[in-house]
Amino acid sequence: MADPRFYPVNGPFSLAQLAEAVGAEIGADADPDRLFGGVAALDQAGPGEVSFLEDRRLLPAFRNTRAGACVVRPDMAGEAPAGTALLLSTEPHRAFAKLAAAFHPMPEWEAGVHPTAILETGARIGDGTRIEAYAVVGADAEIGAGCCIGPHVVVGRGCVIGSGVMVGAGASLLFCRIGNRVIIHPGVRIGQDGYGYVLGSAGHLKVPQLGGVVIDDDVEIGANTTVDRGALGDTVIGAGTKIDNLVQIGHNVRIGRGCMVVSQVGISGSTTIGDFVMIAGQAGLSGHLKVGDGARIGAQSGIMRDIPPGQTVFGYPAMPYKQYMRQVALLARLAQKKGS
Repeated sequence: MADPRFYPVNGPFSLAQLAEAVGAEIGADADPDRLFGGVAALDQAGPGEVSFLEDRRLLPAFRNTRAGACVVRPDMAGEAPAGTALLLSTEPHRAFAKLAAAFHPMPEWEAGVHPTAILETGARIGDGTRIEAYAVVGADAEIGAGCCIGPHVVVGRGCVIGSGVMVGAGASLLFCRIGNRVIIHPGVRIGQDGYGYVLGSAGHLKVPQLGGVVIDDDVEIGANTTVDRGALGDTVIGAGTKIDNLVQIGHNVRIGRGCMVVSQVGISGSTTIGDFVMIAGQAGLSGHLKVGDGARIGAQSGIMRDIPPGQTVFGYPAMPYKQYMRQVALLARLAQKKGS
């Protein structure tokens, strides 16, 4: 059960209400009027809680769970312990996410500007927006309706933020235009200088960074991630893309729609990433590359050349996944021979 000090609880909800909320089918012999008060993991849930099973590797935990109800695929329903009601779904994890959101919805905030916040000349604040302590909103910046701007946030001069945006404590947003329903976690840095210099024996000459950052609707950016503004033109993050903590995005990078970028990824300047690309943790991409739609990049991979659409790559330097695995197997055989 989530700690109610941090996560206020809605409910209780009946099994029938939960099934309707996620489009699931109630399992045989389950009581649709049975009430549930929250969600929990398989090995921690009690009779008044709902859990889920998607990965067959967790079947032992499922067989021994004390959860009062569980969201499962129909093909695993026969493994359920006695007394556990079932919600049958082809996508248990997605259904469980909806259930968790029903029990623990996003917190609502009281609109208003904290007396310690600073709104500079011409700053415009939409209806229902909250500006928390010591935040600074620059001159002529515009913040839409229903936003929450956390404590010590800096919104730079002229920036535009859409509606329903949440900005966590201590973030700084400069030279940017941000869409609707964007979530920006604490410590994020958006719109600072890109890393641009002309090298020479007389010293390294800084190149003025004259672009901005454009973040489309429904993007989420994890804590302490940095998004550099463009040198000429904009750095762009497409709608629905989800970026983890501690990611570095260089100047003039363009990321498409629905991408997943995991922690500690670094993307060098002017690289273009297509739609629905997945980049696993600690991968590094050098500059001026093109990554095609639907490509998948494995953890700690080093990307030094373009990746065609739909290809999965792995390794350093990165190569097609099957080729990488063949090389790993060959090296293992060679090492075994040498050891023998």
